[in-house]
Amino acid sequence: MSSDPDFGAEPHVAESTPQEVTGDEKRQHSFLDAPSDEVNVHEKSAMESTDPVPPSYDDIEDNQDKDRVHADTAEQLVTNVLHVDDDPSLSPWTIRTVFLGIGLSVFASVLQEIFYFKPQTILVSQVFLTVIAYVLGEGMAYGIPRIGWLGNVMNPGPFNSKEHAAIALMASAAGQSALATQALAAQQLFYGGYPSHAAGIFITLSSQLIGYGIAGLLREVLVRPTKMLWPMTLPISTLLESLHRDKVESKSRLKVFYVVFTVFFFWEIIPEWIFPVLEGVSIFCLADQNNLIFTNLFGGASGNEGLGFLSVCFDWQYIASTGSPLWLPLYALTNSFIGYLGCIILFMGVYYGNIFSSQNFPFLSQLLFYGNSTSSNFYTYDQNLIMNADHTINEAKLREQGIPWLTGTYLIYLITSNMGLTATFTHMLLWNWDDMKAGWSWASPSQLKRFLKPETYKFWANQEAPEDRLQRKINDPSYDPHYKLMLRNLYYETPHWWWGAVLLASFVVGLICLYVMKSTLPWWGFILANLLTFIFMLFFGAQMGITGFQFNVQPICQMLAGYMFPGRPLANLYFTCYTFNSLQMGQVLAKDLRLAQNVHLSPRCTFFVQVGGCVVGALFNYIMMLTIVQNQAPILLSIQGTNIWSGQNIQQFNTLAIAWSIAKDMFSVGGRYQWVTISFLLGFVVPFPFWIAHKIWKKKIFAYVNLSIILWYMGYLFVGINASILSYFVVGFFAQWWLRKYRPEYFTKYNYIVSAALDGGTQVCVFILTFAIFGGSGKSYSFPTWAGNPDPSVHNLDYCAVNTANNG
Repeated sequence: MSSDPDFGAEPHVAESTPQEVTGDEKRQHSFLDAPSDEVNVHEKSAMESTDPVPPSYDDIEDNQDKDRVHADTAEQLVTNVLHVDDDPSLSPWTIRTVFLGIGLSVFASVLQEIFYFKPQTILVSQVFLTVIAYVLGEGMAYGIPRIGWLGNVMNPGPFNSKEHAAIALMASAAGQSALATQALAAQQLFYGGYPSHAAGIFITLSSQLIGYGIAGLLREVLVRPTKMLWPMTLPISTLLESLHRDKVESKSRLKVFYVVFTVFFFWEIIPEWIFPVLEGVSIFCLADQNNLIFTNLFGGASGNEGLGFLSVCFDWQYIASTGSPLWLPLYALTNSFIGYLGCIILFMGVYYGNIFSSQNFPFLSQLLFYGNSTSSNFYTYDQNLIMNADHTINEAKLREQGIPWLTGTYLIYLITSNMGLTATFTHMLLWNWDDMKAGWSWASPSQLKRFLKPETYKFWANQEAPEDRLQRKINDPSYDPHYKLMLRNLYYETPHWWWGAVLLASFVVGLICLYVMKSTLPWWGFILANLLTFIFMLFFGAQMGITGFQFNVQPICQMLAGYMFPGRPLANLYFTCYTFNSLQMGQVLAKDLRLAQNVHLSPRCTFFVQVGGCVVGALFNYIMMLTIVQNQAPILLSIQGTNIWSGQNIQQFNTLAIAWSIAKDMFSVGGRYQWVTISFLLGFVVPFPFWIAHKIWKKKIFAYVNLSIILWYMGYLFVGINASILSYFVVGFFAQWWLRKYRPEYFTKYNYIVSAALDGGTQVCVFILTFAIFGGSGKSYSFPTWAGNPDPSVHNLDYCAVNTANNG
């Protein structure tokens, strides 16, 4: 009787080992060609396993990697970049996995929730979590003596790659900010108080796990096929390989990590607390400190201050707020930069052209305003005056108060992002039709017939003998070679009913909580939200798996809720939680399932660490939300906030909920802001001119332009600290163009480990400062005012003039 390798025992099959092949054989050799004790090989190249980003995903014009490995297809990519071999005797089931997994999950979830309340939303780096897990795991293996039974339990031997992967996946699942906590925060700040705390905790858990359940049931479509590459998993996969395959090499690279981590840990104290002027140095504002035009154009060191044009930032927290520029491929970086420049021109033109009566309102803000506002007196809209006791819109009171107004720059953000969303569909159909066709093969008539058969949904029934199912999958050419390797090594699959149970439990809990909380979302709306999430997961999940591009479907979700539940802003908030948020969590699960598949972590271990991390993360998201809202409520409600705390995300979430609840007056054709809705239609059209021009003139420049990305970034500066954006692009172009082209050996060896160290040193320091100094524990300590820390009532941090109406 064979042992279960899922629990660390070695199965009764030969261990898969690489076999060297050369020349054309490398490109012809496949998993199915291998005898029973072999698998496809890892093709050696100049890239080696230390280059986490495949060249084919970086730049369609860039030929600097022409001497590196050829990876033209997804199958070549996953077999040439990653080793297709495995040691199934390595066990992830250790005390180290549990201890470090829970510890880093708490750290990641608390830090991500803190970052959500920053003036610039910041993402916890998964690369950093992976590296710090390695450092701590090696430290435990080295530092805990193996004496007696307890010593052997606490330290079962060398820290192995399976433990490392399990810890990284658990922390990744926890390191998300649950949108339900933002809805609950909005209830406290804008609707008169929290509902039941117990219901709040369970709805946070439910909205996170329901996406996991849907994605888990769809993993055969979204994860197992080779074409579902999930490109963002390749850097982490190769990082895990490089740290555990060559200890000598990893030791030298980790020395660099330690040095950079330590330097930036201590450095971050300076721009964050002692010398915050370094968050955004503007020569123009220093030259003229009383010019509001300069504030709008060149300012950006404070939240919602200005566009930060030509400002220089020395705070890595904000430079790498949504992801390190050292990782962004040159193709995406270039299109983003074009959109960034367009955003500056568009925002200044709209505001100073007084389009949408922009000059009656703040230059940047996500709040609602009364129409009698002026450039010197901004009157924020009191939504409580138009609501009934059950938080629904009272039409008579709405007519009495008048339809609320939005700032011009926020409207441009809505218009360009809506256009970018639909432009992505057209762009992918025009330029990536083959990928689209392959990714949606599940939608062929023969496949769709399966969805009409009742037995398809009987996940609790064993429809196929295990040996038949195993052989069918091994013989299926569409499945990923790494997945086939796990099948051959007899890793037991997670039963469908496990994911079905997660989905069913989350659904029941969510439905009960919504009624206990009096969310105003009807039962049929909740069911519809889950059906939409299922559909979105198929389409947007497949698209992200192929291309790595993640759609932001929040605007569409809030628009749909506005028309389905008119006059119910709370219903809008919670409908969005169970569509947009659940979709994002499902994509996180699918992405990390692919990562686990790449590194050959057993499916059952993956299930437990992902669900466990999600639960830990949701709980600590809720706890941190309560703490921050309690201690920082006045700042979260203000227009500009501070350089430490901001309620811009909650304000935006609530503003759209109110606005779409009165969509017929605000956004419908004939309404005040009809272009917000019309922009969805325009987005389908805008990619065509460049596609047609490329067909006619065959110039590469036309293929290089991606209107969907450009449009996203043409509204990018509508919120937050913008003084860091130029520094972001400078660092990105330096790494992805100059360093990669002229010093490829340094790029390959150090670029990603340095990026992890920069993120890690900065984020650990911010975590400590939040509780020790910035009021995360209830009491804050301000550094004395001096030239490097100016009085915010007199000057912004970059010495740009303060618009006193922003605080009015």
